[in-house]
Amino acid sequence: MGIKPTHGALVIIGGAEDRDGDCVVLREFVRLAGGMKAHIAVMTAATGHPEEVGEVYIRAFKRLGAESVEVVGTERRKDSECEEGIYTIEQATGIFFTGGDQSRIVEFIKGSPLCDAIRKRHQEGVVIGGTSAGAAMMPDEMIVGGASVSNPSINAVSMAPGMGFLPDIMVDQHFAQRGRLGRLLAALVLHPAVLGLGIDEDTAIIVKGDEFEVVGQGAITVVDESTATHNNLEGLLKDEAIALCGVKLHILPSGYRFNLKTHLPVL
Repeated sequence: MGIKPTHGALVIIGGAEDRDGDCVVLREFVRLAGGMKAHIAVMTAATGHPEEVGEVYIRAFKRLGAESVEVVGTERRKDSECEEGIYTIEQATGIFFTGGDQSRIVEFIKGSPLCDAIRKRHQEGVVIGGTSAGAAMMPDEMIVGGASVSNPSINAVSMAPGMGFLPDIMVDQHFAQRGRLGRLLAALVLHPAVLGLGIDEDTAIIVKGDEFEVVGQGAITVVDESTATHNNLEGLLKDEAIALCGVKLHILPSGYRFNLKTHLPVL
């Protein structure tokens, strides 16, 4: 369970992180990327406004002291074959995916030479970060849409293959702010994963090996569906309510850690 210890850390952000003030979350990403020696590659595949969004992160990361920040633009699939972008990844000590539409990340990057370079650098110890859509794409199966509801149903969530940086986990972002507990529960029932992680805005988990630590202003909602004793999925129609019994829930604010192998908070 969890990423292999030889891999770099993952910084998974719930979106709307502070980029102009203390930048608590982004500060930790830069620190993991090498601090004042950091070479950061900003991946703007998710957004339809790559220049504007890229500039925001160039400014933020440079203000925090990163030595260099370069945008790797992938506005179409063919861009992921570009030697210049691949070279930027090969030199990077931190790779950061911006927000937007997570489906664009998978469509433009997954399975490409650029993707191969990203995975190789991660295996070599480079940190990968992502916010909003850049967080949603982290699992094997990602949430691409759905309703903000309290009660789960089959039509409360839509799913698609993700990038697979964090296997056996389901991630939802903007969690408390948009009331997404119902769709995370629906996702866990429809596409069984070991754990579901709801990440609030301006909040992140830093995953190292089999543990993650919470940083930021909000909290992480951990849903352990592996303890479930019953659901009524069999025979259920699309708009009918899902029943789910025996699920375990943890709410973890900044400073708390959680073991992905034992499914227990580290107190």
